[in-house]
Amino acid sequence: MGASQTRSEHKHQYLVDKTGFSLEQIKNLDKRFQQLSGNEETISKEKLESIPALANNPIRKQIIDAFFDKRNHHQDEVGGAEEIGFEQFVMVMSHFRPPTLKTTVEEKEAMRKEKLRFLFNMHDTDNDGTITLAEYRKVVEELLSKSGAIGLEAAKAIADAAMLEVASTNVPHMAPDDFYEGITFEHFEQILKGLEMETRMHIRFL
Repeated sequence: MGASQTRSEHKHQYLVDKTGFSLEQIKNLDKRFQQLSGNEETISKEKLESIPALANNPIRKQIIDAFFDKRNHHQDEVGGAEEIGFEQFVMVMSHFRPPTLKTTVEEKEAMRKEKLRFLFNMHDTDNDGTITLAEYRKVVEELLSKSGAIGLEAAKAIADAAMLEVASTNVPHMAPDDFYEGITFEHFEQILKGLEMETRMHIRFL
């Protein structure tokens, strides 16, 4: 029992050092993970889908998929995982960690870039480094059509118009017959340049 507790403490401290969460926050995340997984070592998508706080979120699927996207686990891997363990769970949650009063300007900038990369990955579903019209259209359709106030065709038209606006902003000298391949991460950063991300991007189901 003592050896097991020591391993757990070492694991918690490792995650504190790697994510910037406090030890108390890591312990709370561990408790929540155990609740969601049913005290198992890994958790499946089905378990996360049962979280009440996510039930009415219009991008619920994208949020859940992000937990199983290996790009978000800080392990230099790509692809999707069938199940994730506590470490991967914490790595994903670290993208939603707000800055503290002790956070330096450099750390805030790094946090912002991580949050933007996380959001970019949610849209770049095929991991080709570009958010295509098809990927962008799918997200906009889900956001707008699930509200019940707009149909699929109208949502598709809005997505197409928005992507055209992005294209004209990022590539201002495009010829009429030029094809806009999609939004790169650099374009994505520019689009969201004025948006305060550090404190707005969070999940409240813990």
